[in-house]
Amino acid sequence: MLDQVATALAARDPGHPLRVGVDGVCGAGKTTFAAELAARLAKTERPVIHLDPDGFHNVRKIRYQRGRDSARGYYEDAFDFASLRRLTLEPLGPGGDLRYAAHVHDLATDEVEPRFAVAPRNAIVVFDETFLQRDELRACWDEVIFLDVPRRRAVERGVRRDSERLGGDDAARDAYERRYMAACDIYLTEQNPRARASIVIDNDDPQHPQLLLVRTGDAAN
Repeated sequence: MLDQVATALAARDPGHPLRVGVDGVCGAGKTTFAAELAARLAKTERPVIHLDPDGFHNVRKIRYQRGRDSARGYYEDAFDFASLRRLTLEPLGPGGDLRYAAHVHDLATDEVEPRFAVAPRNAIVVFDETFLQRDELRACWDEVIFLDVPRRRAVERGVRRDSERLGGDDAARDAYERRYMAACDIYLTEQNPRARASIVIDNDDPQHPQLLLVRTGDAAN
């Protein structure tokens, strides 16, 4: 399945770096999938740039301005999508100069420290994060892969992954239900990202993902 997706993406040449977003709710498996996809793409003749989404958070003062439990706060304030668009996606898009920010914010120090690089014109850029098809970003993706996972399964994965960081299973489950997955519920309702994606994958079983839809080259507007 990964080979099929990589082949379809490598065949796309929009005249600038191909900007590929890997979308899905929290716990959908985006990070693992994006890393595996980037590795497959690297076997093609195209240069591959895999951006780390942790470099595009807002500073803590903005991230938690509505409170640490706020679902709307996570949806609206967690990520610096304005910088992602202005400093990264637009320079890589039509008419861009190819000089892009590979990193804007340091999550550990909470410092805003943009780091820039220059992309080859024929590069494939992979970026994985939730909420990628919000209104302000949707036009900046050439292809969007949506990982479709049942809500219950996504919560289970998220709790297992973040239990230690969030203070144990019970605290992690509460955080997911109140903030993270609740924010994803807002996103699914307001943006219908599955319907807008150009590639849809059933990732309920990450060891055996199923390709449900491929319409590369068809703008998901």
